[in-house]
Amino acid sequence: MARILLLHSIYGLRPAVHGAADRFRAAGHDVHVPDLFDGRVAETVEEGGEIRAEIGRDELLRRAIAAAAPLTEPGGLVYAGFSLGAAVAQNLAFADERAGGLLLMHGTSDLPADASTEMPVQLHVADPDTFEPVDWLNAWYLRMRKAGADVEVFRYRGAGHLFTDPDLPDHDSEAAERAWAIALDFVASL
Repeated sequence: MARILLLHSIYGLRPAVHGAADRFRAAGHDVHVPDLFDGRVAETVEEGGEIRAEIGRDELLRRAIAAAAPLTEPGGLVYAGFSLGAAVAQNLAFADERAGGLLLMHGTSDLPADASTEMPVQLHVADPDTFEPVDWLNAWYLRMRKAGADVEVFRYRGAGHLFTDPDLPDHDSEAAERAWAIALDFVASL
């Protein structure tokens, strides 16, 4: 059983995030889903961007750190997230030397120049994805490998950015089911 911190996308804490948490719980994992937007949910990426800008990057990160703090213990927390939440999860995981793994759905973040880890990392991303261009992803992968991460990247041809969210136009049920099967196996292996 893994202990997972699952962070929502720029849309806020939507039903799809709770659905993802339920998938992990059904597989026997302990999942925590903080609401970094304090109950606010966006209908568009632009609206979500406004909420994020209003909260501010530092405050958003502080909220995520506060949510993770009581969950970290020997054995390692698995950090996971969707798009914006994936970027935040990556930042938290690299700051936690005991992190047990990192599951990124639809998003990444830059790595510090001195990043170093041996944690397992898995990324699921649309191909192509306007938010995660191929050149960026290739450079990200190389930086992750240089940092020592055991990283796997799964690209889903023709899927939209947030293809696992059934309530968004990006949804691709076939790609989503493939991604969930792989992600569940990944978390089970940690």
